Amino acid sequence: MTILRTRAVSLLLLSLLISLPAFTQERSELEINARIRKEGMENSQIMPTMHFLTDIYGPRLTGSPNLKAAAEWAIKRMHEWGLENGHLEPWDFGHPGWLNERLSAHIISPVKDHLICEALAWTPGTNGAVTAPAFQMILPERPTQEELAAYLESVKDRVRGKIVLAGKHQNVPVNTNPSPRRLDDSQARARYDPNNPNAGQFPGRRNQQQQQEPQQGPPRLTPAQINEQVDKFLLDNGALVRINDAARDHGQIRAFQNRSYDPAKVIPTVIMRNEDYGRISRILADGTPVELEFNIVNRLYPEGRTAYNAIAEIPGTDKKDEIVMLGAHLDSWHAATGATDNAIGCAVMMEAARILKAIGVKPRRTIRVALWSGEEQGLLGSQAYVKEHFGSFDNPKPEFFKLSAYFNIDSGTGRVRGASVFGPPEAATVIRQALAPFEDLGVMGAIATRNRGLGGSDHTSFNQAGLPGIGMGQDPIEYNSYTWHTNLDTYERIIEDDAKKSAIAIAAAVYHLAMSDDLLPRFSKENMPPLPQRPGAQQRAGGN
Repeated sequence: MTILRTRAVSLLLLSLLISLPAFTQERSELEINARIRKEGMENSQIMPTMHFLTDIYGPRLTGSPNLKAAAEWAIKRMHEWGLENGHLEPWDFGHPGWLNERLSAHIISPVKDHLICEALAWTPGTNGAVTAPAFQMILPERPTQEELAAYLESVKDRVRGKIVLAGKHQNVPVNTNPSPRRLDDSQARARYDPNNPNAGQFPGRRNQQQQQEPQQGPPRLTPAQINEQVDKFLLDNGALVRINDAARDHGQIRAFQNRSYDPAKVIPTVIMRNEDYGRISRILADGTPVELEFNIVNRLYPEGRTAYNAIAEIPGTDKKDEIVMLGAHLDSWHAATGATDNAIGCAVMMEAARILKAIGVKPRRTIRVALWSGEEQGLLGSQAYVKEHFGSFDNPKPEFFKLSAYFNIDSGTGRVRGASVFGPPEAATVIRQALAPFEDLGVMGAIATRNRGLGGSDHTSFNQAGLPGIGMGQDPIEYNSYTWHTNLDTYERIIEDDAKKSAIAIAAAVYHLAMSDDLLPRFSKENMPPLPQRPGAQQRAGGN
C-alpha cells in the first residue's frame, strides 16, 4: 500500500513538473498583458506623436521633404524610447518630389467669392496670378475614340486663354441612410469567426468588386484614357487652368496625382469642391459670363527620386536573428495632413513598440517597426523592402525563413476588431488566441486568408511574397465616408481611446509571437496558394 501510494505521489509530482513550464508561461503572459494595458492606458504617447506627424510634418507626399523629415523625426523619437538600430532605408521612387506651397482661387465676376480647391499632385503652378473667363467642357458620356475626338475638335477654339471646367457638374444626392460608424459585437464576431463560411466576405470599400457590363458596339474609352486625352488637348490648345469636380458631399475633396508624374505634360490642375463647381456651372448655364482668378505655387524636389522607409528595432535575445514586424505607411496624400491615413497607424505601431520597451520585456525574437513610404502610389516602399530583405516564395533570401509575421494597420482611427492572417488556419488560431484576452476592448477574433493579391495595404506586399502578413480590421468611424484621402483628414478626426486600445492589443500579439518557441505557421510548399493571374490588378493610384 505504501509503495502504491509513493508511486501515485511520484506520478502526480512528475505531471505537475511537466505542466509547470506551460502554466508558468501562461501566468507570465497574463501578467505581461496586464502591464501592457496599464502602460498603454496611463502613459500613451499616441496623441503627441500624432501632433508631430500631422501638424508639423503633414502632408507627407512620397518624395517630398515633409515625408523624409517625418521619417527622421519618428526614428529619433523611437530612439528616445529605447529602440535601437533606427535608420532610413532608401528605395528608388524614380520621380521628383512635389509640394503645393500656395493655392488661392476666386470668382471675380459676376459675383465675388473665394473658391475651395486642392491642386492635383505633380502638376505645374500658374507662375503668378491668372485671371480669365471660365469655359465648361461638357464631355460626351462613355465616348468612343471618334466621339471624343469630334467633341474636342468642336471646342478647340474656345479653350485658349480660358480657365476650363473639365466635365459637367456631378449631382451628389443627400445621403439619408449613412453607414454605421461602428460594428456591433455580433457583426465583428461573425466577420472574424473561422467557422463562419462568409467570414471576411463582408461589404466594404476594399472587398467590393464592380460588375462590368459587357460592351455593345464600338469600344468605349475608359475614364483614364479620356483624362489623358483631355490633358493633352488643353495643353496643346493654350488653356490656362483645368478644374475637375470633386463630386463629393460636404466640401470633401480627394486630390490624387498626374499619372505621368511629369508637370510638363499637363496644365495647372485643381480639384474643386462640388458645391463651388456646381455654382459656377449653373451660372454659365444661364448664359452669364464667369471670370475666375487662380494663383498656384507648386515646387518639384529632384532629390525625391530616392524615397525612404523608416526602421527601428527592439533587439531579441536567444532568437534575435528571427523577426516579428509591425508597421504602417507614413506617406499621405496632400489635401490634408494625413491623420487617419495613415499617421494614426504609424502612431499606433510606434506606441505598441514603446509599450513593450517601457515595461521592460526581453523578447526572444527581434521586434522591428517599419514605417513605409510610397504606399499611396501602389505599396511601393513595402514592396521594395520585401524584395530587398526577404525575396519571395519562389526566390527566397535567407531572411525569408526568419520572419514570423508582419502586422499592418491602415483603416483610420477606429479600434481594432480583428485580424486577417495570410497562412493556414492554424496561423489564424495562434493570432486569435493572442488577441482573445482583449475581447473587452472590442477585438473579436482572427481569420485566415489564402489571397496573394497585391492591394489594400502594405501587408499584401508580404502576402504576395508568400510571407505571413496580418491586416488588422477596424471600426470604420468616418474613414470610408469622410476622411479617407480627403481634405478633412486632420488631427481632429482621431479618437484617442480607440487608438490606445488598438496599440494595446497589437503590442500583446506582437509580444506573443516574439516569445513563442516556433515561428507562426505558414503555408508549406505544397499548399502555397498561387499568385493571381494578374498580380497587382487590385493596385490603385491611391493606397489606403
